Amino acid sequence: MEIWHNPRCSKSRAAKAALDEAGVAYTERRYLDQPPTAEEFDRTLTAIGAEPWDVARLGEPVAKELDLRNLPHDRAKWIEVMVANPVLIQRPIIVTDTAALVARDPQSVRQALDGA
Repeated sequence: MEIWHNPRCSKSRAAKAALDEAGVAYTERRYLDQPPTAEEFDRTLTAIGAEPWDVARLGEPVAKELDLRNLPHDRAKWIEVMVANPVLIQRPIIVTDTAALVARDPQSVRQALDGA
């Protein structure tokens, strides 16, 4: 199990704490420092069942600078932009051997633990 974590984010810290409390083994990936490759992000999006625009943080200043809201929904282009600017990726993301999900609430973290 891997958590794409941003320690400055309260939702991300809560998900990490829940994993710690559950006593599961996981790898912490500080994705702002270690962004996913385009291939990793593509695989993770497929596992989530989402498109990149579904997990984009459109309120970030860089999203506004790039006019991301108006970028045509071209999956490859969005992936390229988001891995080049990982702050745009919603957090936290928990990746297991069989699934991935955006774990912004306790129910999602439990779902990840149940599927681990």
